[in-house]
Amino acid sequence: MAKDKNNSCGFRTSIGGQALLEGILMRGPTKQAIVVRTKEGLVTKLSEPHFLREKYKILGWPILRGVITFGESMYHGVKALTYSAELLPEEDQEEPGKLDKWIEEKFGMEKAEKFLIGFAVFLGICLSVGLFILLPTLLASFVTNLTDSALWRNLTEGAIRIIIFLLYMYFCTRVKDLKQVFRYHGAEHKTIFCYEKGLELTVENVREQSRFHPRCGTSFLFVVMIISILVFSVVSWSNVWLRMLFRLLLLPVVVGVSYEFNRWAGRHDNFLTRILTAPGRALQRLTTAEPDDGMIEVGIEALRLVIPEKEGLDSW
Repeated sequence: MAKDKNNSCGFRTSIGGQALLEGILMRGPTKQAIVVRTKEGLVTKLSEPHFLREKYKILGWPILRGVITFGESMYHGVKALTYSAELLPEEDQEEPGKLDKWIEEKFGMEKAEKFLIGFAVFLGICLSVGLFILLPTLLASFVTNLTDSALWRNLTEGAIRIIIFLLYMYFCTRVKDLKQVFRYHGAEHKTIFCYEKGLELTVENVREQSRFHPRCGTSFLFVVMIISILVFSVVSWSNVWLRMLFRLLLLPVVVGVSYEFNRWAGRHDNFLTRILTAPGRALQRLTTAEPDDGMIEVGIEALRLVIPEKEGLDSW
């Protein structure tokens, strides 16, 4: 591994993560670690999650693996976020609603947790699809109802989609509770960069790294916006309801292609990939912030827990 501290990496790891409430989720090739900072110190949770593509090899094929990975990542991410919320001080925790209590009484704690997490993922996907896919299609129909140009219609819809996405990301940065999460997001990126450069995982070394990483989920979402313009352009019907239907049918293709692009960009560090990933990196200025040393310590602990014992298993 390289021992320099410039922008190039000694190798590209497959390890990725997610910022939580006062913590970080780090996922390695065989293990997943959650580390949360509480008043009593660091609380860690180590597990070995199993994924569908391990059981059904066909789900590991290109394009398909992107859709499956996205869904499973959302499920495990929401589950980890729920766990970190449970570790917050009682005064910061929300009181369970009547529906939550009824589900727990009816099905038991474990089944209720799986149901609520699954429902949260389903609701999150529905809201995202409605806001970023269907709404732009509907709005574009009002703007372009005076023309039969499919090109103009698709470009207008794509522009509206990107504007909505950017506005959404901007307003997220104005939410006070998310600012701390964004700092942990920066700690996650910096820690992974430090590891990829072959440097010792110390607070000093991690602090010097960039907080903008090419495999970030923010970059992935922006790639989805761009890829959707290209993929959806194959549908040229003037009827808005038909266009919305085919947007839904083509959405798995968009997610799958976007995943393959991010995977490819994550495995290479050259002039071309730096240009192609530049917009996503720039967008990370909204979703990441500089962490303090305590946050960096959380990132280091989470990463150490998922580094495989066998050398090279974590590289692309």
